[in-house]
Amino acid sequence: MHRFSDKVACVTGAASGIGRATAVAFATEGARVAILDLTEDALSETADAVRNAGAHVLVIACDVSKPEQVEAAIGQVVATFGRLDIAFNNAGVENKAAPVAEIELAEWDRILDINLRGTFVCMKYELAQMVRQGNGVIVNTSSGAGVRGVAGGASYAASKHAIIGLTKSAALDYAKQNIRVNAILPGNIETPMMDRFTNGDIQKAIDLEPVGRLGRPEEIADAVLWMSADLGGFVTGAAISVDGGWSL
Repeated sequence: MHRFSDKVACVTGAASGIGRATAVAFATEGARVAILDLTEDALSETADAVRNAGAHVLVIACDVSKPEQVEAAIGQVVATFGRLDIAFNNAGVENKAAPVAEIELAEWDRILDINLRGTFVCMKYELAQMVRQGNGVIVNTSSGAGVRGVAGGASYAASKHAIIGLTKSAALDYAKQNIRVNAILPGNIETPMMDRFTNGDIQKAIDLEPVGRLGRPEEIADAVLWMSADLGGFVTGAAISVDGGWSL
């Protein structure tokens, strides 16, 4: 029997990279999966991959920084599948590189709106549903940048540090209600974001990794599934690095 048979998982930022790999991993393990990203077109390849894994997939266009869209999306998940067992809040963007004094306020707001506010807004509606049904698991994507500084990346690092604080606080708020909340901290991973961040010079990122390679999205997905499964049942409020030693 699969680990997530009869479970419902919701994955944001599911169009590519870690989000896509995790959606497919949940599907392979028996879950019904809702996938969210900015447009349905962007989700088409992920949707096909989830279906090919044998799962029922719900495709939702959603801007996680817009509360009304998130509330409607979570409502649609519950209306379709009857509940929400697992939420993987993975939507996020990288910043335009600049030292702190040169960061445009609009750029600062853009990064915090999507990465931090978006995670909070998703949690707000996910947790309300999980309280109603009596259980649930949330995993938030932070980053190795959530536990270290990043030259030229203050807004991104600030958003990812804050996600860890948000995660730990929510874990305490809801521990007695059978809801676990954890964070995953990926390092340098083979994703479209990494391509953009390095301007296509992936060797820059490889050189930062003590293990001498980039991580694969599937390796992050494996960790998310462990935190979401019964094997991770005593884990809450954790911020777990899966980064090849980058944050050491």
